[in-house]
Order: sequence, then structure tokens, then C-alpha cells
Amino acid sequence: MKSLIAQSLFASHLHDLLIRDAAIVVAFHRVHEGAGADGLTVGGRLFERYCRFFQRHFNVISLRELVERLESGRRLNRDLAITFDDGYRDNFEQALPVLQKFSLPATFFVVSQWVGTEVVPWWDEERSVRHPWMTWDQVRTLSRKGFEIGAHTRTHADLGRLSESEAREEILGARVELERQLLGPVESFAYPYGGRRNLTQPNRALIKAAGFRCCCSGFGGINTNATDPFHLRRVPISPWYSSPHEFGFDVAFGRTVLHA
Repeated sequence: MKSLIAQSLFASHLHDLLIRDAAIVVAFHRVHEGAGADGLTVGGRLFERYCRFFQRHFNVISLRELVERLESGRRLNRDLAITFDDGYRDNFEQALPVLQKFSLPATFFVVSQWVGTEVVPWWDEERSVRHPWMTWDQVRTLSRKGFEIGAHTRTHADLGRLSESEAREEILGARVELERQLLGPVESFAYPYGGRRNLTQPNRALIKAAGFRCCCSGFGGINTNATDPFHLRRVPISPWYSSPHEFGFDVAFGRTVLHA
């Protein structure tokens, strides 16, 4: 029912009224078929449907451009920025060709000390699965192709549980390591886990002091011209949504909460 209502909503362009003067930032993790019920994986064909939906119904811009609009006070209007968390290799192998097919920009937040390693995070270890990470050559290729690379800490640490010195090492250290590999600036940051308890005001200060221009949460919500770039809200995309139109329904009616 929700999907059918959303199809009518977007076909009639009523969503233009409901989400005008707003911007949405979406967060993906893994993109490949055989997703399973892990909450982090979107199948490749479904990801392509999302990209087609985004292109058709939103003004898709880079996260960098969204931050520039917020900093300058320029009006938002159904803007949408695409992001990926963690640095899974399928982002390069599966998501990149689709993004290029639709000429869509995206930001990839990578865990700097997981790139090119065999690390298995606890959420995959619990399910006895392993999903490989991108190599540094792949991360650099994304950057050369014009995609933004952002920081996601050094080790996917929960910043809400760390001391100030530990948090600084995770935040600033990630930027230093990424810039050393990319030979260019890294200006965007995304909190691991991204829930309200994982974010603290002192850590936002550390992120500013480290030279970043924004930081992203992961508990849902939309952004307006009044949004602080260091309080950017993101909508996680997961199998919770059976279709892009269900995502669109929740965005239009303000129900973008964390489902993963």
C-alpha cells in the first residue's frame, strides 16, 4: 500500500511540495546480489532502481556541493547526495558502474586502516561471512574519477565510547592517512554506527579542529537550510525498504528513521 501511494505521489509531482527547501543524504553500505537479511546489503538490481529513482525525482548533487550550499545559504530544493560507508570492495565493482551509467556523484567514507586488509568486522564475524575491502588503488581510482573520499575513522571506532585523546587519534589520524594515500584534501567525515549515542558535541569539535567541513550521522532525517554541516542527517538504505518508492514515501512524510 505504501509503495502504491508513493508511486502516485511521485508520478503527480506532489513530492515537490512535500520536500521542497530540503536535502536528503542517503547512506549505502554493500551492493551485491544475494543480499540476505543483514540490513547492510542492497542487491545490484535494486541499487540500479534506486539510482534511476534518484535521477528522476531529485536533484542529485555531491555531498561537497551540498555542504557548499549550506555554508553559503543557497536555497535547497529536493537535493540528494549519495554516500557509502566502510569501504567494501563491491562499492567499486558493483556500485561504481551503475553510478557512472547514470552520471551520479557519490561520496565513499572509508575506514582508513581497513583498506586493502583482511579485517573482518564484528558484525560480519557474528554471521560467519567475509566481505572484502577496497584496495588503495581502487580508492585512488574513485578519487581520480571525481568521486569524493571521506573519512570514517581509522578502525570504525565508536566515538561515543572513547576518551578525547583516543577520539582525536581516530578522527585526525584517518584524515592524515587518507590524504597521504590520495595526495589531496579529505574534507568530509561520517560517524561509525551514526546513532545519537555515538555522537557527542566534544567529538564534533574535534572533527572541526581536524579540518573537516562536515560530518554525517546515520539515524535518519532530512536537512534544511538551517542545518549545520556538522549535524548532517543521513537516511540509511537497507532491505527495510522493499522499493525506492517506499523510501520516497518515508522521506516525503518525515518517517526517515534508522531501520538497520
